[in-house]
Amino acid sequence: MKILAVIPARGGSKGVPQKNIKSLAGKPLIAYTIEAAKGSEELSRWIVSTDDEAIAQVSKEWGAAVPFMRPEALATDSAKAIPVIQHALEEMEKMDGTQYDAVLMLQPTTPYRTSADIDAAIRLLRESGADSVISVVDVEGHHPARMKFLQDGRLIDPPYCEAYENQPRQELEPMYLRNGAIYLTRRETILNNSFKGSDCRALVMENERSVNIDTMLDFELAEFMMRYHAG
Repeated sequence: MKILAVIPARGGSKGVPQKNIKSLAGKPLIAYTIEAAKGSEELSRWIVSTDDEAIAQVSKEWGAAVPFMRPEALATDSAKAIPVIQHALEEMEKMDGTQYDAVLMLQPTTPYRTSADIDAAIRLLRESGADSVISVVDVEGHHPARMKFLQDGRLIDPPYCEAYENQPRQELEPMYLRNGAIYLTRRETILNNSFKGSDCRALVMENERSVNIDTMLDFELAEFMMRYHAG
C-alpha cells in the first residue's frame, strides 16, 4: 500500500501561541511527530501542511518535507480537518504523479504516539480491508454511564446510566475515546468527506501515550511526563 502521512500544523493557535513549535522537554512539539513518521517502516511519504513560515522552517530543520504552503482559507480557526487533508492529498498526488491508497493524519498535539503505533495502524488497515483505522484510549473512570445532565441545578440520570448507584467501573462495558493520534483513511473514503467510512477499526493505545495537547495546562502536564519518563 502507498500511504501518505500528513502532519497538519497551522500557525494560529490561540490557547497556546505557536503551540506546534513551542519547546516540549527541549524539542519543538512538532518534532516528536516528525520523528515518529521518520521511524515508520510502512509509510510511503510524509509531509507537513502549514500556512506558517516559522513552522515550515522548524519542520525542515527536523527533516520534514514542506512541499507547499497551505492556503489561508484552510488555516482559519473554523477550518475543518477533512478539507485540509484532502487538499494535501490532491497536491501530493499531482506533485508525485502517483495515487495513494490511503492518507494518515498525524496531529502534532499527540507527541507520545510512536512509529510502532503508525505501523500497527497501517498493518491493521491492510489486513482488515477496512475503510479506516482510528486510535482510541479506554475512558476508564470517565465512563459515560457515570455522567449526568444538569436541569435547574439537579443531577439527572441519562438513559444510558449505571444499572445502580456507584456501580463499579469493572462491571461497565468498556468504552473508548478518540485520542487524536492516528486517523488513517483510505483514499476514496477521505475524498467522500469522511475519516471513518462504514468500516472503521480501532487502534487501542495506552493512556500514557494518549496525551492530547490543547491548553497550556495540557502542555505543562506533557512536559512533566516527558521529563519524568526521561529519568
